[in-house]
Amino acid sequence: MKAICYVRVSTEEQVRGGVSLEAQEEKLRSYCSLQGLGMVELVREEGVSASKPLASRPGGARVVDALARGRASHVVALKLDRLFRDAVDALTRTKDWDHKGIALHLVDMGGQAINTSTAMGRFFLSTMASFAELERNLIAERTSLALNHKKRSLEAYGPTPMGYERTGDNLERNEDELSLVGSIKDRKEEGWSLRRIAGWLNESGAPTKQGGRWYASTVRYLLQNELYAN
Repeated sequence: MKAICYVRVSTEEQVRGGVSLEAQEEKLRSYCSLQGLGMVELVREEGVSASKPLASRPGGARVVDALARGRASHVVALKLDRLFRDAVDALTRTKDWDHKGIALHLVDMGGQAINTSTAMGRFFLSTMASFAELERNLIAERTSLALNHKKRSLEAYGPTPMGYERTGDNLERNEDELSLVGSIKDRKEEGWSLRRIAGWLNESGAPTKQGGRWYASTVRYLLQNELYAN
């Protein structure tokens, strides 16, 4: 029985010192040996997030292509989140594999292995895929709430926006720049295009916050900033 093994770490996990590629590889090799699976290829993906669909990642695309060419009938990964974070992608992909007689093996799912060639394995996969997506959505929600709180409290984050100056961890209003922001908003409400506004700003000699030229994209970014919503 031939298997393709997949190991992955994201950039964030590398910083945190999570499960290394080498540690994952060791566990997959041991599992394959115990299960009588012959590893025909080991795909290593470093510094890549599983938020992207499997086929959209360089290593993931290799896995999908190898399976399509019939190189193996088993896929082995340490955990579900090594391969998928999106429940739709996980269930769609594994359902297609199931129809083609390809089994997914997850070596360590709460201390036990899951094999989708069994009914119980498919049930656990469906449940875990939903939980993985829930976790991803909760993280995104918490991040959004934190950023919105910083905006409301004028706590500094990222580049200093037009109309404000950074003082320590806070933002203080720059009335001259805020007046310019108001003029930009007025012209947009009058029906000016983003390109026309950018041209007017450049002709009037008004620099961006970073001291550069204005472009339509620069104007769009400014107008979409929630700091200027009122």
